Amino acid sequence: MSESKRRPANAVVILLDSLNRHMLGCYGGSEFETPNLDAFAARATRFDNHYVGSLPCMPARHDILVGALDFLWRPWGSIELWEEPVTAPLREKGVTTMLISDHPHLFETGGENYHTEFRAWDYVRGHENDPWKTRPDPSWLGTPALPAEEGRGQYYRESRTWFREEADFPGPKTMQAACDWLSVQAGADDGEPFLLFVDEFDPHEPFDTPEPWANRYDPDWDDPLMIWPPYSVNTLAKGVLTQRQARHVRANYGSKLSMIDHWFGKVMATLDARALWDDTAVIVCTDHGHYLGERDIFGKPGVPHYEPMGHTPLLIHWPGVESSTVEALTTNVDIHATLCDLFEVTPRHRVHGQSLIPLLEGSSNRIREWAVAGVYGRWVHVLDGERKYARGPVTEENLPLSMWSNRWSTMPVHQMPSLKLPMPDRNARLDFMPGSGIPVIRQPFQPGDMLPYWCLGQKADWHCLYDIRNDPDETENLLDTPEEQRMIELLRTALKTLEAPDEQLARLGIA
Repeated sequence: MSESKRRPANAVVILLDSLNRHMLGCYGGSEFETPNLDAFAARATRFDNHYVGSLPCMPARHDILVGALDFLWRPWGSIELWEEPVTAPLREKGVTTMLISDHPHLFETGGENYHTEFRAWDYVRGHENDPWKTRPDPSWLGTPALPAEEGRGQYYRESRTWFREEADFPGPKTMQAACDWLSVQAGADDGEPFLLFVDEFDPHEPFDTPEPWANRYDPDWDDPLMIWPPYSVNTLAKGVLTQRQARHVRANYGSKLSMIDHWFGKVMATLDARALWDDTAVIVCTDHGHYLGERDIFGKPGVPHYEPMGHTPLLIHWPGVESSTVEALTTNVDIHATLCDLFEVTPRHRVHGQSLIPLLEGSSNRIREWAVAGVYGRWVHVLDGERKYARGPVTEENLPLSMWSNRWSTMPVHQMPSLKLPMPDRNARLDFMPGSGIPVIRQPFQPGDMLPYWCLGQKADWHCLYDIRNDPDETENLLDTPEEQRMIELLRTALKTLEAPDEQLARLGIA
């Protein structure tokens, strides 16, 4: 291998949650300022056809850290008995692995074991609904000078009173912790290779920022900050938000985006100071986007993955490779495959990714013919690089459907403690996941059963097909055309290749 093709020794992965591709300057956005991400893109490979896989937060991290799509089998959960994160074989190989995160879901039921195979981890407290403080700061300093609505974050309203300055907010504090680790500990043991994984929850809501970021893009707003976006469709049409409120919520996302971009710049400066660019791959990615008024949608409600949600940014600095763009279809499980390829480890469980290294090094211009994406019990999407087909269930019962898991958990909804995953019952049976000899509990749901949270309200016969290459705004639904039949065949092929449960094909009416 030539010197220009020498593999990096280290990797830094920075996951910015809910990072909207269409709002980044390097992807053509002009609404908000992202100078540091744009500067990074100028020294990186920009992937233009990158899409989500399993959603939402923890399923997406399962894609990236474990490399296996899970939304066809379960809704949300920790690493299962028959699989392991990429950090397990890296630990055995002597690679130092470090997790720095302010993401609360990583440290609660349903995400509690993603961090345990890292050599070390640093959890920055206080983001979203992290139950960090039980009372407001009695000295009443800090962000209460910027009143904000209470919204659905009943724990956050206590936490935010303890942030005395910008550097105390979880996002800035997480990025500073990454800088500190890179400055002091990275490669400290005789140049031992390392993987630093920064799971940064910004710009995810709450869209709460201090000065000078607060109201940066809405300077005329005088009321308390609206930091909690609704999760709704037909938002303006139904009066959930007024046009003025919608503009303010969107502007607050922009404030948080620009703030975390500023602190991302400090990580870049640290990589400069340590002269790490020449032997370190740097990957900037996200789990999904976030609707902020596109199609009159806000948040992440139950709709197909339109482009703002499913078409996501991916930027990779690869030493020895000039800045360029890649048009090949890629998805989040491919990040796991790339890390395995980089560090020369082989997964010991069934995985679904393809390494991005051939695309980065120019030895190939394509690594996959299709990609699938979805949320458990909702639409299953298949993409071929030009078209996107979203197929939902064909019956109101959303059946047949089973949950496959030995770790019976899902995302806690603190404000709705009664909304829990139904427990397995006498209908449960032992089955086997593809590629595994470890028995798994399979709970088939029956008519009338309470389905897991993510399936609630799913409508029947809501399908859509878009030519996203020529119709990126998804204005023309191409159902009932020969193209739909071709995409149904592609979806059937993809599900059979993945060895997805037969019931998924039956649920979608394509068995």
